[in-house]
Amino acid sequence: MAKIRVTKQFGFEMSHALSNYDGLCRNIHGHSYKLQITLIGEPLNEEGDPKDGMVIDFSILKKLVKKYIVEPFDHSLMINNLSAHEKLIELGEMYERQHLVNFQPTTENMVIFIAEKLKKLLPEHLELFSVRLYETTNSFAEWFASDNL
Repeated sequence: MAKIRVTKQFGFEMSHALSNYDGLCRNIHGHSYKLQITLIGEPLNEEGDPKDGMVIDFSILKKLVKKYIVEPFDHSLMINNLSAHEKLIELGEMYERQHLVNFQPTTENMVIFIAEKLKKLLPEHLELFSVRLYETTNSFAEWFASDNL
């Protein structure tokens, strides 16, 4: 049977700041992220099965990514836990949607984080092929499984 890649795109709004960065991105700022998740697998070949011919039902992929990536990240702030986040915590509810991560929250590191999270959640018969995250309309980072064997 042929291996097929399927891709679903998602969007979310998130802010971040890059600790110790030597440019404007050291300040808290936001992006309209576009996330593309590509899976690879064989289409189901079981006549009469409602999922016949599908690698994965796009609605299942949508629910998975929305629950574990999009909903937690949307309208939140991601900062490195080594930064001065204590000052943000003092501001209270205005910053209740914080992600204190143990890495610099660049788009490059975010695709690694997303890939590692999703790989653990996928059904056994599917593989994560790639993760592409657009920070702006013309700037993105990609993670490919084949580059990370």
